[in-house]
Amino acid sequence: MVNAILEIEHLVKQYPSVLAVNDVNFAIDPGTCFGLLGPNGAGKTTTLEMIEGITATTSGSIRYKGSHRDSSFRSDIGVQLQNTELPQFLTVKETLQLYRSLYPRRLPLERLISMCRLEEIESRDNAKISGGQRQRLLLAIALANDPELVFLDEPTTGLDPQARRHLWDIIGEIKAGGKTVILTTHYMEEAEILCDRLAIMDHGRIIAMGSPRELLEEHCRGAAITLRGFTDIGSLESLGLKWYQVEDSVEIQTDSVNETISLLVSRGIDLSRMTVRSQNLEDLFLKLTGTELRS
Repeated sequence: MVNAILEIEHLVKQYPSVLAVNDVNFAIDPGTCFGLLGPNGAGKTTTLEMIEGITATTSGSIRYKGSHRDSSFRSDIGVQLQNTELPQFLTVKETLQLYRSLYPRRLPLERLISMCRLEEIESRDNAKISGGQRQRLLLAIALANDPELVFLDEPTTGLDPQARRHLWDIIGEIKAGGKTVILTTHYMEEAEILCDRLAIMDHGRIIAMGSPRELLEEHCRGAAITLRGFTDIGSLESLGLKWYQVEDSVEIQTDSVNETISLLVSRGIDLSRMTVRSQNLEDLFLKLTGTELRS
């Protein structure tokens, strides 16, 4: 059995008015991508900040390579925060040179630039780069010390689909190089593509954990029927169907598509704007919490 690179036991963060993290437990194998998935306010960032040492724990245990964190832990990790101010009046290349100079161990500058697709903007001022370019630069900064463990806190939030996919490719390369990645996200596709294991958080607790496939097989073996523009909620309630309002549509989760469609037809419900698809992680979250994941 592979020894876990990181072990979290009974982690708690209590603020005066809120229990932000409530008895969180998980372990991460080296060379994998572990995802913390959940809506805003679920406790993902607070959990990461306690592990990183940015925020003090209320209680609980954090072990790195089998031991409690010591001074070597900080030199072994790279962190990309949700919000980071870049130095003013420096170019992208100068910024990387500055951050590399802070560490005794570092990746070669040209390796950082090529890995994070920064060649075309390395001479550009930090104030003149796009959102996607900025995120790639922040990722390069997190990798400057050649870390074994990389923390990425919602690295693609606010990016357009193309910029998001560029970052996914880079994260995949990081993992392929033997690094361990801990990722927080509220994007379903991102979690399914990047993560070997997931912990779904809500209200400070882990409510489900496993590989994406394991989670779907355990909780969502059926399908989702979407009725666009549907408003006759009373008819669904009378049929005893499990449904959720999603924007201007109603989604029905079912283990038997044929039986559910027959029920809808028997009530004269218009199915002309119906779609049917396999359930995904977003359906799983709806099923477990009754709320939309992207809040």
